[in-house]
Amino acid sequence: MTLQTDLFEDANKAAQEWPEGMRYAPELITPAQESALLARLPSLPFKKFEFHGFLGKRRTVSFGWRYDFNGGGLGASDPIPEFLLPLRNEAAAFARLAPEALEHVLVIEYRDGAGIGWHRDRPVFGDVIGVSLLAPCTFRLRRRQGSNWERRTFTATPRSAYLLRGPSRSEWEHSIPPLDQLRYSVTFRTMAGAAPARANKTDA
Repeated sequence: MTLQTDLFEDANKAAQEWPEGMRYAPELITPAQESALLARLPSLPFKKFEFHGFLGKRRTVSFGWRYDFNGGGLGASDPIPEFLLPLRNEAAAFARLAPEALEHVLVIEYRDGAGIGWHRDRPVFGDVIGVSLLAPCTFRLRRRQGSNWERRTFTATPRSAYLLRGPSRSEWEHSIPPLDQLRYSVTFRTMAGAAPARANKTDA
């Protein structure tokens, strides 16, 4: 799919309240591309998310790199599957990066009742590009403002993508409340400290 730059810019102009550094694309991929991905994602080797011995309701699998939340930290993982590379290309174009800058992929399966609590992605990672598949979700953001919280909320629709960069990545937390239907997300990340390869202007 050719990146629809005008569509992305229109969506971001319409949302004047995005946190600084955040962008949103309502249709990163086509329904046919989404269907092809959904035919392959369920066969991935998902495991329940584990955090200090606690097992979450969502299931995850990482490629390129993985982060062990039980003290192991960052470690190498299996290569990114070939069927995810076209999606990585789309995510990279949206973020104006070269595809190889997106070294880490996290695929999450949200079943009925699964969500994710307030957090910022680990500081070993840089830019975050998330792609939503199959079902919409409520995407919440917040940051501390004195004794209060500044908040934003939007609906991440199927086939959409968001970019967290700059203050939206470093200052804002995000969360997704429990879902009542099956949803998948594919999140691509750069590595912190690396100088990410930028896409050529003709590709951006």
